[in-house]
Amino acid sequence: NGRMLAYRELAEKLLRLRLRYVYLSLHGGTAKVHNAIVRSDAFEQTAGALPNLSGRGIDLSVNCVVTRTNLGHLREVVDLCAGFPDVKVKFSMTEPKGGGERLFDWIVAPVSEVAEAVADAIRYGQEKTGALCPDGTPRYGHGGIPLCLMPGLEDLYDDLRTHGFATMTEVWEDDFHPVDDLNKVHPEPCRDCGLRGACPGLFVGYAERWGWAELRPKRALRSNSYNLTPVSERTWLPGTPCPILREGATPYDRGRSLFLRRGERMILFETRTRDFSDAELLAVKEEFGQMYLDVSEKDAPTDFAADLRKLVLLPECEACESKASCTGTWKVEERDVFGQDDAEIRAKLATLEGDVLDVGCGEGRYADVLLPLAEAGRIRYRGIDPDEAALARLWARWPAANLECARAEDVDLDEGSLDHALLLQSWNHLVDPDAVVRRLVRALRPGGTLLVADNVAFGLARTSLQARRAEGGTARFEHYRNHSSEDARPYFSGLPLTLVEERPVGMKTSNQWYLLFRRDAEA
Repeated sequence: NGRMLAYRELAEKLLRLRLRYVYLSLHGGTAKVHNAIVRSDAFEQTAGALPNLSGRGIDLSVNCVVTRTNLGHLREVVDLCAGFPDVKVKFSMTEPKGGGERLFDWIVAPVSEVAEAVADAIRYGQEKTGALCPDGTPRYGHGGIPLCLMPGLEDLYDDLRTHGFATMTEVWEDDFHPVDDLNKVHPEPCRDCGLRGACPGLFVGYAERWGWAELRPKRALRSNSYNLTPVSERTWLPGTPCPILREGATPYDRGRSLFLRRGERMILFETRTRDFSDAELLAVKEEFGQMYLDVSEKDAPTDFAADLRKLVLLPECEACESKASCTGTWKVEERDVFGQDDAEIRAKLATLEGDVLDVGCGEGRYADVLLPLAEAGRIRYRGIDPDEAALARLWARWPAANLECARAEDVDLDEGSLDHALLLQSWNHLVDPDAVVRRLVRALRPGGTLLVADNVAFGLARTSLQARRAEGGTARFEHYRNHSSEDARPYFSGLPLTLVEERPVGMKTSNQWYLLFRRDAEA
């Protein structure tokens, strides 16, 4: 709580000993409010630390945990800190643990009310003191509040990672541990929210107690991949113990790091991305196994089979008793997983007959399969895509194609007019998948098929130069979600469809999945 830093002599000594970061808990701008919350006569000492620390070139934050007691007094914290221009003021949602769990109903305020009060205090502070500290960093921030409840202030989310910390330790712990958000959850409404990656979500205890009706998910584009770059290197000689276990696996963030073994070299790759939540990163790596080495010189991979090499966990790591707590060592898998999985889609397309609608056809990925079928009269092809430039390129390859520039949500489809509908690498691009699915099912004739294929997110191990080039390139976000087949399945529930086949993403596959449905006859 920083009370000892009110003693100027002690503060000076700590500064001489290279104290560089202080995160001070101050829960009210007056003694009455702060002391009521901490149940101690502590205000004068806690606030008294600020003049001893301000102006000394350190990273100095005041954190105010918002409770029912101080909900209406947040502007007072801004007023108190206004005289210290280098102090960053942060307002945090109460985590229901310790006293917050035991006295939940008396302490924890509804998160929507917290968000409203925090937004008011931040905007008041920005007007009063300006939005930035002298070093150019934000003067105000917030933590533990879902970003959908902080419109216009999303970029002010603040946590230990914002301040450059990757690991931390508490006094009772025997080692350092990764900084993470795994004490929070993204419930059902967050599934398709475009803010999900950067958003902390709700504290688990809050969601279990009060649910998530207050959330207001936002439809927005997001990334479908992230970069891991090398930070250090070790040697692992054959027949010697694992270097990670010798050093201790605990400080390594399992979702954000991996070791890549190349001969006797072990290269540690890490990511600091905020485009994905910690839970999403863990799923990409440990549930789906979608980690790749970028062997191209491109800003973004365009031919996955040529540009990327799949990474797989070493057999020694698979059998290790520490597997569940270790980031693991991976190696390059030379097998072409993309070609293998794509061949399954091509085989299904080769069997089509009748009226076919290709939703999101612009890239023409399967034109070499569909064009001969159309020329032979086996299919009557219609393709739609909202990208005029992509359609122009496809027309150049297939001048006779029946193509239309339209969104899937807007295209006119007659009832019972289709034998087959294709959503190939376009599912995650749909603005309103519910509406599209209903429209396609209505258009399918009994016995017709709906083939849906898309990709989960993936991690790319790249050199620092590759990562800088990619992040400075022209590639743009195009996905509204990064669904797996399991995520997509509920959208088809309750419709007159039978799931014929599902090929999910797994440790031995590429990042492509598919679902094949057959239209039922009407009852």
